[in-house]
Amino acid sequence: MNRLHGLYAITDNILMPDDQTLLSQVHAAILGGARVIQYRDKTSDTEKRYRQACLLNELCRKHQRTFLINDDVQLAQQCDAHGVHIGQKDSPLEEARQALGSSAIIGVTCHDQLSLATKAALACADYVAFGAFYPSKTKPDAKPAPLSLLTEAKSILSCPIVAIGGITVDNAPQTITAGADMIAVVHSLFAAESITQQAEAFALAFNWNE
Repeated sequence: MNRLHGLYAITDNILMPDDQTLLSQVHAAILGGARVIQYRDKTSDTEKRYRQACLLNELCRKHQRTFLINDDVQLAQQCDAHGVHIGQKDSPLEEARQALGSSAIIGVTCHDQLSLATKAALACADYVAFGAFYPSKTKPDAKPAPLSLLTEAKSILSCPIVAIGGITVDNAPQTITAGADMIAVVHSLFAAESITQQAEAFALAFNWNE
């Protein structure tokens, strides 16, 4: 199974205000086919973030899913996550690699700029992420990115490509066709009436042959 392919679920501390809700919703997403789980919590409650990251790491390893931490290399180390996702204003890729080791998965936000992705790929990023491709509830002020960017990136990059930003079940197929190896989703997944069914619908968009 390709670890960096398919539905990439990102948690939200507003939609998941406590440990039980967080675990149950992520579990539901995994059952529906989510391949990668990213823990994203921008609050300053370090005790809560460590506790929840450890719980999610245990859940993901039980189900053989890839577990990443958003923007916090130290937390990724502390909870023994598979890796980290870093933004352009976070820890430099080289520092994250040095801290987490060669086997860690490190992804990099590249917004709408192919040049950032090329730089990240040369620095041995495990994947690059572009967006937002559609209006996003999580980041409403994100600069729009064209779908053609995915196609162009696919033609020159060898690492997996993540598309993020306002992706829904309806627009997922065209996003994947354009070149996305993974689609990262927050609200369209975790605000759904049935998270498992929604995850299944996203997973079907990839037409996996396993």
